[in-house]
Amino acid sequence: MNRPCGSQSGLGSIAVLVVLVALAALAAAIVRIGGTAQVTLAQDVLGARAGQAARAGTEWGLYQALKGSWSTCSNQSQTLDLRADTGMRVTVRCSSQVYNEGESSPGVPATLRLITLDAVACNSSTCPDDAMAVTPGYVERRRQVQVTQ
Repeated sequence: MNRPCGSQSGLGSIAVLVVLVALAALAAAIVRIGGTAQVTLAQDVLGARAGQAARAGTEWGLYQALKGSWSTCSNQSQTLDLRADTGMRVTVRCSSQVYNEGESSPGVPATLRLITLDAVACNSSTCPDDAMAVTPGYVERRRQVQVTQ
């Protein structure tokens, strides 16, 4: 079978173009997924640092409330600057309430003091920061501890 002179078929070139477009789309998807994975990993690391900073804040607050300068622990607050170590600031608030827990002896009330510590760690200049909460890269972790004395 002889082809007439001057007739050509272009099926091979169309197939090559379709394959190239599909490979380019696949490469773009891989790059996008890789970038998203890096951002997600960075957020996970910041979240872990904020969680540890909040834990350090509650431990520091417990020491201040039980043995340190916060003997009354009446709505006291202090901000810890841990940016050099973790990149976080921690705001620790302390409050306490006194309850009667029956009687220690007839006619003598047994009192119990409940201390509540609330530590908020974030990577902003103030914690918590509602204005920064909608920006990418902002992380905040809260930890609350109660102890009786």
